[in-house]
Amino acid sequence: MKESVLHNAAEVAEALSRLALRILSEGEFPALVGIRTNGVPLAQRLGTLIRDRTGRVVDMGALDITLYRDDLAGRALPLVKGSDIPFNVEGRRIVLVDDVLFTGRTVRAALNELYDFGRPSRVQLCVLVDRGHRELPIAPDWAGFQFSTHREDKVRVELGETGAAADRVVVISQLH
Repeated sequence: MKESVLHNAAEVAEALSRLALRILSEGEFPALVGIRTNGVPLAQRLGTLIRDRTGRVVDMGALDITLYRDDLAGRALPLVKGSDIPFNVEGRRIVLVDDVLFTGRTVRAALNELYDFGRPSRVQLCVLVDRGHRELPIAPDWAGFQFSTHREDKVRVELGETGAAADRVVVISQLH
């Protein structure tokens, strides 16, 4: 296996800054909902960037899609951290935030759970990394980075909030 750092902390920070501006350019003020685990700190960072730019506090939420996944069969019982959406999603513009978009199955599960909370007026998707290989017709509205990988490769986003020494995007590849 080979580990390659594709983006460092400065590049991650710059990508998040660009994403915050693009989210704001859409008009209606958003609420951000991060998909656990790494989507939550990314949503919090985006919320801070938006607040710093506009002076308005962004409604924030977190989804734990564990029980909505379609690949639980044959696995150990998962640890459920719970979802927390402390605002009414009905009629709101919601931006789902995640670290990596791969097959689209995580986003499908997140949408199923989000709609259990109510019916937003609009749901958009913001990811730090779009790596391709979709199994479902799901595409991000915004991606900080977009690159191709081999399907077997792993893409890992490391963040200080989740214990990493520094923010970075890493690809772990099988020797092809």
